[in-house]
Amino acid sequence: MKIALYSGTYVKDKDGAVKSISQLVSSFRNNGHQVTVWSPDVSPLDNHNGLTVHTVPAVPIPQYPDYKLGFFSSATKQQLDGFAPDIVHISTPDLVGRKFLLYAKNKSLPLASAFHTDFPSYLKYYRLKFAEKSFWKYLAWFYNGCDVVFAPNESVRLKLADQNIRNIEIWSRGVDKELFDPSHRSEKLRSTWNAAKRTVFVYAGRFVLYKDIDVVMKVYDRFIEAGYADRVKFVMIGSGPKESEMKRRMPDAVFPGYLTGEELSETYASGDIFLFPSITEAFCNVALEALASGLPVVVSNEGGCRDIVEKSGGGLIARSGDIDDFFNKCLELFGDSVRCRELKARGLAFAETKSWSAINSVVIDRYQKMVNCECGSLA
Repeated sequence: MKIALYSGTYVKDKDGAVKSISQLVSSFRNNGHQVTVWSPDVSPLDNHNGLTVHTVPAVPIPQYPDYKLGFFSSATKQQLDGFAPDIVHISTPDLVGRKFLLYAKNKSLPLASAFHTDFPSYLKYYRLKFAEKSFWKYLAWFYNGCDVVFAPNESVRLKLADQNIRNIEIWSRGVDKELFDPSHRSEKLRSTWNAAKRTVFVYAGRFVLYKDIDVVMKVYDRFIEAGYADRVKFVMIGSGPKESEMKRRMPDAVFPGYLTGEELSETYASGDIFLFPSITEAFCNVALEALASGLPVVVSNEGGCRDIVEKSGGGLIARSGDIDDFFNKCLELFGDSVRCRELKARGLAFAETKSWSAINSVVIDRYQKMVNCECGSLA
């Protein structure tokens, strides 16, 4: 197959969506298929290992200049025509994604999309909830123009179906078990955190409102107020516009910055409990990475993180936004308790079943059938 893939960003390890897309592209190529990628956000530092990646014209997004808004140009159309794809895959339903959809329709090509990011859920954090209905109306139009839409789990499938979106199927997510593993734990690193005899809570993600970072900061406050200052350490992996505020409000926390690769896996594995209260996740790759690293997780009862915990049994679920509940769930696992070790074992066992090759075979098989029958639906 020749697969044309559009993604709003294609910078290695930039976020969970890109990690999933990159793994899918690798699986396509490992199975002998040809892929070309288009994106407004491509790093010249990334080694694409022979993969053709086209950059579309773009401008920085206000307030989030590290993400870009792209535009479909005549050069993009010429590149698509030259590639002559058998199928089009759209990962981001933005302006360029819409043009890719119309291109596929015009060429009568099989068309697929994947729901990676719950953008409508972000709106309330910026006092734009009034626009949510219109946003979903556009997304319903967009996804219903595709032959298949992949949701990462059953909860997202139901959410999309509630918005009258059709042709939804499940494509889950995997984890690199060689990279994320308890064997990467480093007592030397813990020592640099002044955490040798402390319980380390790890957060990994963007420092933005829609990740519910305020919950993390308030749980930190609760531990300090309750007299645990010398028995806990918070390690905040990531970066973002709220970083200065977080450092001010969490003076004893460690901020190692935005990490990737071995640095990220070592930091995960050197923690004890993963705290991630976000309710806007479609899947929550970071929770699966934490489980694979040997950390039980504490997550919200809203969003994709809950699905991972329910299926794995590798963590605890707190009521969204409820500081008392999050604090109590963290205390339940505090100090390497028996409960903590039980959840760790379950999480590790679950992660062992989540190889990317097995997960992505679902998409490859589906696309092969779509291309072979020259149609999107399977009668």
